[in-house]
Amino acid sequence: MMRSHDGLVLLLSLLLAACAASRSSRGASEAPSVVAEDAALARRLDETLDAALRERRVVGAVVLVARDGRLVYGRAAGLADRERGVAMREDTLFRYASVTKPFVAAAALSLVERGALRLDDPITRFLPDFRPRLEDGTAPAITVRQLLTHTSGLGYSHTEPEDGPYHRAGVSDGLDAPGRSFEDNARRLVSVPLRARPGTAFRYSLSTDVLGEVVARASGSPLPEAVARLVAAPLGLRDAGFTVTDPSRLAAAYADGRDGPVRMEDGHRVPFAASAAVFAPSRAFDRRSYPSGGAGMVGTAHDLLTFLEALRRGDARLLSPESARRAMQDQLGDADTSELGEGMGFGFVGAVVVDRARARSAARPGTVRWGGIYGHTWFIDPVEKLTVVLMTNTTLEGMSGRLSTELERAVYGR
Repeated sequence: MMRSHDGLVLLLSLLLAACAASRSSRGASEAPSVVAEDAALARRLDETLDAALRERRVVGAVVLVARDGRLVYGRAAGLADRERGVAMREDTLFRYASVTKPFVAAAALSLVERGALRLDDPITRFLPDFRPRLEDGTAPAITVRQLLTHTSGLGYSHTEPEDGPYHRAGVSDGLDAPGRSFEDNARRLVSVPLRARPGTAFRYSLSTDVLGEVVARASGSPLPEAVARLVAAPLGLRDAGFTVTDPSRLAAAYADGRDGPVRMEDGHRVPFAASAAVFAPSRAFDRRSYPSGGAGMVGTAHDLLTFLEALRRGDARLLSPESARRAMQDQLGDADTSELGEGMGFGFVGAVVVDRARARSAARPGTVRWGGIYGHTWFIDPVEKLTVVLMTNTTLEGMSGRLSTELERAVYGR
């Protein structure tokens, strides 16, 4: 079994695999070359998707690529539900998993702009009983900023061994335990020691679940309503939210298997990081389940692309240009980033390439990206004005398997 740190570094090194160096931007006078470039891009992406399907690495996928605000590639391939013979479509719904995080982060930043929340507010302003302690028994303050940057000292169950304190306390990672309330999970979370002093180290965690409850308290409405009002409605997102708008369009959930993807049912365990991720696909339908700010949303690939493009452009319907810019910049400062790997940072919405050489990355500094454990990957290259979305119904391949790496190479022509 991997140690927690080694396992998560391996995971993040896959998730944060470098984007290949891209072409220099072309002027308006070179429009015919851009058209030819789009045709070549489509061929490369088609070949990449076709290979993943032919080799039975994924059951189905949707890929969208936007360049400078224009959709230059869109394809749904494979099956949304293999057993029922339902084809994948561009309006297929997916369980977002950690794709949820930037939506909730944007809602929090919107509240900061409105003065309802401050980045350096202690979260006890809104959650007076949420006071986890260090090993020495002290209960340091945790701020909204630290929740956004995963420097709160909290963790995830799957990033520790099976006999770790999160497992012993029965903490849910927001993917399982249908019917559990936030209060129940928070009580369990507070009962275990912090993994680091707040502000000192990046530790990928349930921080965004806690942030979701802060957003709910600060906005005066449940998290699903807050995200709908602050994010989804302004951008005209039709399906992105914490409920399944149309069950007939929801993709089935699959996991990597020795002989091809296997359909997941509640309680399915996928070896992951230091132990395993536990899934309960039915959670998406259980209205008793707390709305997990880190993993609980459902939506389409187009909803995600619209949201990411709003971030890239600094669309005032979502956030001011300055807030959007800061959200995509490294915010970790002097914090320990060993869990991310050298040359990498983290903003408010995802990981950021800071130093190409140290990160051994061909991606331009400022590229921001993340994914979702149900099988998704996204990235924004602000210099090239590229936004790329890969949504699949197969974990872990769609998030940190070959497909995510091959997709980047296809986008950049490498």
